[in-house]
Amino acid sequence: MNEYSEECLLTFLEKQSQLFDEPVAGSIEEAEAFLEDCMAIVVDTLDDVREYLEENGIDVQGMSKDELEEASEVFVLPNGQYLVVES
Repeated sequence: MNEYSEECLLTFLEKQSQLFDEPVAGSIEEAEAFLEDCMAIVVDTLDDVREYLEENGIDVQGMSKDELEEASEVFVLPNGQYLVVES
């Protein structure tokens, strides 16, 4: 079971529309349950984001770091980490 910081959960709640057409969570508790269900991860660098996406069969070859950071499944956290959510 992953442990998500309050900062991570609030960021996901605020920015979930970048990945989903309709809200999937309306509270911190719902956000945590959703992220756990889809096995979202928090990583430290964009290199880690690239590695994770490649391992999960997503073609990111040729994408710049800026493009990776702007991908809909990548949420930039205020502390400099990245939340990666596969839809």
